[in-house]
Amino acid sequence: MSGLDPETVMQFLFALRKRGVTDARVLAAMEQIDRGRFVTGLFSDRAYEDMPLPISCGQTISQPSVVGLMTQALDVRPRDTVLEIGTGSGYQAAVLSKLARRVYTVERHRRLVSETGKLFAELGLTNITAMLSDGSFGLPEQAPFDRIIVTAAAEDPPGPLLAQLKIGGIMVLPVGQSDAVQQLIKVTRTETGLDYDELTSVRFVPLLEGLGKDET
Repeated sequence: MSGLDPETVMQFLFALRKRGVTDARVLAAMEQIDRGRFVTGLFSDRAYEDMPLPISCGQTISQPSVVGLMTQALDVRPRDTVLEIGTGSGYQAAVLSKLARRVYTVERHRRLVSETGKLFAELGLTNITAMLSDGSFGLPEQAPFDRIIVTAAAEDPPGPLLAQLKIGGIMVLPVGQSDAVQQLIKVTRTETGLDYDELTSVRFVPLLEGLGKDET
């Protein structure tokens, strides 16, 4: 966000802190990534407000405070490999790229994969690999992962994703019916099983199986 005026940056970071994003590493990562690069069209002038906004393919870019809270709960370490389910605008993956060694992000809409891949290259985010895939099955060829983040809501944490989480690994995802308020939960895989923590109420698009219609 180095190209913005200091007041806009200060207001952006203040809104994050006000909503509970207090981790210094997360705040620094979000200060480095300009959300305005991920919001185009009619809503570009609202890129720095703490609100979700529509993007291509009927998807949304999450509000910054939710991105911050999910990233904070994920507790990413510098040597971690992270799997993101639901690339969307690419904003969440970009923030994670400043914290992790490697980010794999999968998306069911071809158009979004193409758009975000170009943007990651323009921003020099070389540790992100974006690919077209059915995210409900994860990415078994690169598993296991230190951290997994899901940016779409499932009724329950998907079994294939839990299976791809390392011992000691953390997964953060929204859980609940798609037409109701969901709970953001943190799942930690231990030697003896899975620990679940409820974090806050959220609202995300549903996690769908299969690939989206081929957008041109």
